[in-house]
Amino acid sequence: MYSSSFFSTPLFLSFLACILAPMAVLGANSNHFTEYIGALFRGVKFSDVPINSSVEFHYILSFAIDYSVATTPPAPTNGEFGVFWDTENLSPDAVSAIKQNYSNVKVAVSLGGATVNGYNVYFNATSVESWVSNAVSSLTTMIQQYNLDGIDIDYESFSNENDTDTFTECIGQLIKTLKDNGVISFASIAPFANPTVQSMYQALWAKYSSIIDYVNFQFYAYSADTTVDQYVQYYDEQVSNYPGGNVLASFMTENTSTSVISADTGFSACQELKSENKLYGIFIWCADASLSQGFTYEIQSQALLAS
Repeated sequence: MYSSSFFSTPLFLSFLACILAPMAVLGANSNHFTEYIGALFRGVKFSDVPINSSVEFHYILSFAIDYSVATTPPAPTNGEFGVFWDTENLSPDAVSAIKQNYSNVKVAVSLGGATVNGYNVYFNATSVESWVSNAVSSLTTMIQQYNLDGIDIDYESFSNENDTDTFTECIGQLIKTLKDNGVISFASIAPFANPTVQSMYQALWAKYSSIIDYVNFQFYAYSADTTVDQYVQYYDEQVSNYPGGNVLASFMTENTSTSVISADTGFSACQELKSENKLYGIFIWCADASLSQGFTYEIQSQALLAS
């Protein structure tokens, strides 16, 4: 028999790590699917998108932005968010209807995005206290009006690229307050492989990862010549960058340029990740673009996740 002190020795801990490491990999595959919707104003409706009853399905409305378009260029509003998605087709009633019809569906809203009226959107907070206060108030009203379940953080540019602390505290305190108040049940972040973006989101992750449920990493932003094997390597890198996170694989169905990974490569990479038992989930940008394609990739992706 070993003495009780043995169980705290480096030898035992190393042995335990070897035993648990394979166990941690088992069950890594998930049935989680996310679809961004509403940003391109192409008339897509929730009900247009095929929904597999065997997946956990999240819609993410794109976007809510803390900018005013009363001026040109638009001006930041320090956390006072407004609706900037296709509300004609994606209304509060439409949200309630899709959730009523499908028990596996939840709906979130993405904050920030890349542009508003053709101008870059910057994360721009006057102070942590004022930004958080404004954001909690404006988003609580919006989330309750639209019967939403979560928020997604998708700021891609920053007024002060060296100030990770303000971004970390604003976003971290926002998520915590909305969760503590029972306004949302989940939150995600949507970084991509840009040094400034990564510095912001990894600083946020280092302090607030315990309240961030998903990492919707924009893998499609890598170069168009990325191979499936390289995609898997990038996926492994981001799992390391966001340790313990539920990192989703992703691809884009919008064919606006040749500067991003193709949907075919992205989906093939998802198949490979599934075969390696490390496909936590998939998100697609976006339903607006997929409408004209008959949602082929959405159908295939959900079938893969459900299998």
